[in-house]
Amino acid sequence: MTEDRDPIETREWLEALDAVLKYSGPDRASWLLRELAKHATETGVRLPPAITTPFRNTIAPADEKLMPGDLFMERRIRSLVRWNALAMVMRANDNDEGLGGHISSFSSSATLYDVGFNYFFRGTNNGHPGDLVFYQGHSAPGMYARSYLEGRLSEEQLDNFRREVDGNGLSSYPHPWLMPDYWQFPTVSMGLGPIQAIYQAHVMKYQQSRGLVEHSDRNVWCFMGDGECDEPESLGAISMAGREKLGNLIFVVNCNLQRLDGPVRGNGKIIQELEGVFRGAGWDVKKVIWGRKWDPLLERDESGLLQQRMDEVCDGELQNYKYNGGAYTREHFFGKYPETLKLVEDLSDDDIMYLNRGGHDPYKVYAAYAEAVAQHERPTVILAMTVKGYGTGEAGEANNETHSLKKLDMDSLKAFRDRFGIPISDAELKNVPYYRPAPDSPEMRYMKQRREELGGLIPARRAKPELLNTPALSVFDSQLKGSGKREISTTMAFVRLLSALVKDKEIGERVVPIVPDEARTFGMEGMFRQLGIYSSVGQRYTPQDAGQIMFYKEDKKGQILEEGINEAGAFSAWLAAATSYSTSNYPMVPFYIFYSMFGFQRIGDLAWAAGDSQARGFLIGATAGRTTLNGEGLQHQDGHSHLLASTIPNCVSYDPAYAFELAVIIQDGLRRMYQEGENKFYYITTMNENYLQPEMPQGVEEGIVKGMYLLKRGPKKKGLRVQLMGAGTILREVEAAAEILEQDYKIQSDIWSLTSVNELQREGKAALRWNMLHPEDTPRVPYLTAQLDGHEGPVVVATDYMKSFSDQLREFVPGRYVTLGTDGFGRSDTRSRLRKFFEVSREYIVVAALKALVDEGQLETGVVVEAMRALGVSPDKVDPLSV
Repeated sequence: MTEDRDPIETREWLEALDAVLKYSGPDRASWLLRELAKHATETGVRLPPAITTPFRNTIAPADEKLMPGDLFMERRIRSLVRWNALAMVMRANDNDEGLGGHISSFSSSATLYDVGFNYFFRGTNNGHPGDLVFYQGHSAPGMYARSYLEGRLSEEQLDNFRREVDGNGLSSYPHPWLMPDYWQFPTVSMGLGPIQAIYQAHVMKYQQSRGLVEHSDRNVWCFMGDGECDEPESLGAISMAGREKLGNLIFVVNCNLQRLDGPVRGNGKIIQELEGVFRGAGWDVKKVIWGRKWDPLLERDESGLLQQRMDEVCDGELQNYKYNGGAYTREHFFGKYPETLKLVEDLSDDDIMYLNRGGHDPYKVYAAYAEAVAQHERPTVILAMTVKGYGTGEAGEANNETHSLKKLDMDSLKAFRDRFGIPISDAELKNVPYYRPAPDSPEMRYMKQRREELGGLIPARRAKPELLNTPALSVFDSQLKGSGKREISTTMAFVRLLSALVKDKEIGERVVPIVPDEARTFGMEGMFRQLGIYSSVGQRYTPQDAGQIMFYKEDKKGQILEEGINEAGAFSAWLAAATSYSTSNYPMVPFYIFYSMFGFQRIGDLAWAAGDSQARGFLIGATAGRTTLNGEGLQHQDGHSHLLASTIPNCVSYDPAYAFELAVIIQDGLRRMYQEGENKFYYITTMNENYLQPEMPQGVEEGIVKGMYLLKRGPKKKGLRVQLMGAGTILREVEAAAEILEQDYKIQSDIWSLTSVNELQREGKAALRWNMLHPEDTPRVPYLTAQLDGHEGPVVVATDYMKSFSDQLREFVPGRYVTLGTDGFGRSDTRSRLRKFFEVSREYIVVAALKALVDEGQLETGVVVEAMRALGVSPDKVDPLSV
């Protein structure tokens, strides 16, 4: 029902509420409304479906905290930043290559950033830990332009925007890998900034609760666009932020009502939609919709029809009003009702055109920010309405094509210059020069003073973090000695290694075990009581298994982060901990343990961001391998995660078969990342198959780390010989195949453990590249090639991954090379049947070895045919890749 059937009764209710507000205050009014809602529900009255307020500013003009600075000076500085950002992008496009760049995103959000830089974003120079800001990726030119005014960047660097190859350029977007002392977070892949910001705030609360880092009143700011909210990662974790009461988190959503191609919700209202979503998730919502030029109109709106008009108009029309100008807005917005038309009868069309939107009004933005930083009980989102392409005039303001705007025509450029008061003549304008006042100018002194008071210049990233003393390999002695007569999996071996690490005096408290929601699957339930599961409120209930030794224990000081059935969230928590050395000057050692299939495949974009972020930590792909996780089937069985890992340049990946290999890899990783300070992160696969874990042979540590070592050398007898290589659980199939070859065919085998195909491939490629560029020097020999020197016979390699995984090594093998792998979709069955189906079982390894010897001319074909018959290998078997 939309019609008011009894206006008098409505007025009585509203007057009663006004009286409560006047005499008892807003808290009492809020309590009464909650009680009314509860009572209405109990009596069967249906409440409105969305938690939204009228389409106007949340903060009334009388309640706005006043901005204390010099508005004129700040507008002047903001105009200079706008100009230099525009000039940089236009100059980057004024060449044959057309390097690109974006004007419109920053032009709409300049005020949102400017107010933050002037009053709220704190640096670290004053002893404060510093706020963390996730800048919207497409707004990077604005940050560079401000840094240019501050003297941090030169004209040469601005002219090298998007020209990075020679080392003096500026990255297109926020990229810590490319600008390691400047950018902190990679955010341009849309949706990743918001989820990273949420878990950054979450991990900071975790560190504070455990007494590891004092974060004081430190805030995490995240800037994003309203169109970006369509990404699942943008809103997918906001309920966690509300549930955890992350009062240290502030989202600023630049609501310019446009995506890349057109309106976000042209037929609706994106700000209202987002308000309902965030309110429902427990956030404090501040809407900054209308600028202060609207305040007199709203004050004179005695009929309420102006507010009604604001509520009923859709976003597509709001875009039209700004694009088509004041006369159009007068007719189509105000003209619907005589009362609203009368409100603007004394305004010219130009006056109506410049009725500003809230996101462009520094006073309104300051008021919202001030309330946001004062909110400590829950996260805050500021929904600020702006105009995309603001200031670019007819060339791009509120235009559907504005996102692709790279340059302005001369008339628009002159209008932009005049509008923002840039002292550049018409003659100079064709070159679009940068403009920076003298260092002792009022503008530059004002900028410097504001940043000095706030703790220094930003963006800034700590590039020289604290290093740690990491434990020696001996801390893992129990795993190096093998498992005796007991069969255990490498996943269980990892849990034991982790248990040893958390007890280490040097780094134990810095270790962060992270799981989505399958700690019991990985055998980690023993850590529940030992370490506790972090909860911001502790444990308010008696767990069902309280009488057991390994009961489910939640604790404010818990060390384990269990993030629910949420791989993206768990990875984002890992990423926050893995970059703590930079964000908080406190290195942490995170281990994220997950179903390997749901690692790189599901969160590949975040894993790439981890590489860009220079993350340091361990990813453990538990239950790895296409035939090892035997009962789960197609969507669970991993046969390609190492190939995906290989695409990230600073991701070091291993597929160990035995516990001692795992121990050596983890210890070396700790040394490289935390003691030597290498910007690497590790991906290690472990398996849930139980078998005897042997003792570590002497002298194999270097080979384990480099990617291969000789596990067993065949007897030195005359006769045929093959080189058999295996990784992960399939190494045991290789060992079994060697026994068959010796017993049944008198063929000797050297058995190699391939701990890292990817590391061997990278080292080999580096050697070949060096040889190409140094033709006069002694050629370097790839490690794999050198290891095979003196070992006769064809090489057969089998892994639990696709053939293309081990095919990476083909050019480094000096002889015949045969690869076996698990191409195709996974399926459920026993391990032995799966390995036969995918043709990586001992029987197929034997057949492959025999056939390789036939191809070498060392064996008769009939031997292979007979072996296939004896081993049950059918030539008519279906290709696993085809089914």
